[in-house]
Amino acid sequence: MQQLQVNLTISIPEEYVLITKVEYDQLQQEKLSGQYWTMKDLEQRINKEYRWIKENVLYPSKFKKVLDVKEGGFVYYPEITGEKWSFHAPKMAKFLDDNFHLIFGG
Repeated sequence: MQQLQVNLTISIPEEYVLITKVEYDQLQQEKLSGQYWTMKDLEQRINKEYRWIKENVLYPSKFKKVLDVKEGGFVYYPEITGEKWSFHAPKMAKFLDDNFHLIFGG
């Protein structure tokens, strides 16, 4: 049996992105998992633990008045022991991006 080895270049239009199947599956899973984060999700997103997040993001008054659902924000602050935090994921992600310099810059 004969074999032919070919070196081929394929152009991919700029509006497309080539990713692995594993990356695609992860993106699909995140999409299907809903649009709300828990505190654990937030910890993973910004690579800080909850104490740091509370002290530097959630409780400073300049941020809390924007974040708290009671003020029209997108973060549910637990009111009693045992309740869970809830973050509207797209809005929280935008807030973190927009305020990165204030949160991490000191």
